[in-house]
Amino acid sequence: MRRRLRGLIGVTATTIAIAAIGVVVTYQPAGAGPNHGSHPGAVDQQQARAIEGQIGIAGVSEFRVTCGSSHRAGNDPIVFPGQTGASHVHEFFGNRSTNANSTTTSLKAATTNCNPAADLSAYWVPTVYKNGQPVAPESVTVYYQGIHDMAQAKAPPQGLRYVVGNSKATSPADNPSARWSCTTQSPSSGDFMNCPSGTKLETYLDFPTCWDGRNLDSANHRDHVVFWAGSCPSTHPVVLPRLELLITYPVNGGGLSLGGTVNGVNTTTAPGYTFHGDFMNAWDPNELQRRMTNCINPGRKCGNDGNPA
Repeated sequence: MRRRLRGLIGVTATTIAIAAIGVVVTYQPAGAGPNHGSHPGAVDQQQARAIEGQIGIAGVSEFRVTCGSSHRAGNDPIVFPGQTGASHVHEFFGNRSTNANSTTTSLKAATTNCNPAADLSAYWVPTVYKNGQPVAPESVTVYYQGIHDMAQAKAPPQGLRYVVGNSKATSPADNPSARWSCTTQSPSSGDFMNCPSGTKLETYLDFPTCWDGRNLDSANHRDHVVFWAGSCPSTHPVVLPRLELLITYPVNGGGLSLGGTVNGVNTTTAPGYTFHGDFMNAWDPNELQRRMTNCINPGRKCGNDGNPA
């Protein structure tokens, strides 16, 4: 394993980066579908502070998953279920079958390009464009990390889903989850960085760690899970491992944009501060629990195989 400097807003920390194999992906343009307002917007001030408070907190315990881009399409089975082409363009990782009609059952019946194969979950983020051309990530690593109350942490239940970030942001201040940096350099920004020659664009996206223990989803795809500083609140008492996406793109310089929705119309020119990500859990429950028992709960760092490194 190789360790490198991790880009953060105002702080520096270390983590482990493992490269996944980049793949050729297919492209399906997004339609100008209805109901764009259903995607979550800005978080409240408490949640914004909690998101910012997690920046720089390295996982004490962790296991990881490495994936490649499986496909690219204008679908979002959480925000626009059953509406093919209704979303702006997303980059899908992991489960090869993810589409507008995906459910936990359909994901469990499919295959994945992730290592380990026991993770059939669907992960997706808006597609990055360079001078108008879509760019597939060079590597995608999903870290599952223990950052607080690790001994009490529970495995995310099958079917749990949620959305992180603000696709409607009109400035970096509207989206504390957006975090862009350049490889080998420590500074980062809420908007795209003009990475110098010899470096590559990368992003980190952190997911919440407190669940209400009842709902697998909520009306805004966010209220059933929350970010929190310290132990989880009584409203969301179940501790989850933090998911952290580390995505590296084989580009630098300018001319960057995202798939997004601007003034109700799907576009490929959205700014970097509209970055967001989605997760639908379809892990094999036994393998996920083994990793919780081997890695997260006792405070150990593990590899893709779920065994202490």
